[in-house]
Amino acid sequence: MNKILVVDDDPFIRQLIRLTLRNEDMRILDSENGREALETLERTNVDMVILDIMMPYMDGWELCKELRLRYPELPLLMVTAKGESAHKIKGFQLGTDDYVVKPFDPMELAMRVKALLKRYKIHFSQTVQAGRLELNRKSYEVAENGNSHKLPPKEFELLYKLAGYPNQVFTRHQLLEQIWGMDYQGDERTVDVHIKRIRERFPAQTAGFEIATVRGLGYKLEPKP
Repeated sequence: MNKILVVDDDPFIRQLIRLTLRNEDMRILDSENGREALETLERTNVDMVILDIMMPYMDGWELCKELRLRYPELPLLMVTAKGESAHKIKGFQLGTDDYVVKPFDPMELAMRVKALLKRYKIHFSQTVQAGRLELNRKSYEVAENGNSHKLPPKEFELLYKLAGYPNQVFTRHQLLEQIWGMDYQGDERTVDVHIKRIRERFPAQTAGFEIATVRGLGYKLEPKP
């Protein structure tokens, strides 16, 4: 049973999410604000955090940033009344994985939660599928048409990250920090260079996926038929 932490100062929203996800066989914990949420996470492990933006003491922006620093592999889903593109972009830049605008369809919320949990489960399995490729993180090998070969480490890690979360947007800064590390002294053009090399190695028409540029944000991997 997956354990979900819901962070929202509106008790009606917390109850609605609780009822929605309880029907999906999930256990729900809740907090009224960001500070309380961080205290809860110090006491117990959860599989996902669903958080609002406008909250007292610590808002969703600050909480999202703090969660990404402390729990980099924890799925984050923002549920908020702020639906403008600028707010969505800010949320993704701070590290949220998905974004649902209030008022929301409970069924849609449930489907997004399950899809996000599935993506993270695939990521932790150490093997992911990228179109017609299978990436094995234990051996750093790429299997293609029955043949296996290795990629340069950073290219492999970059492709593995994108493939583990298909259709999810990653900013250049996120990729640089997660693949090269927070102490890396280079700039974000390093990401562009490695993306270019991956595209040259695996053309979309034969690989079964495409690494798409999301203008103003970064990149995402899109599976192709």
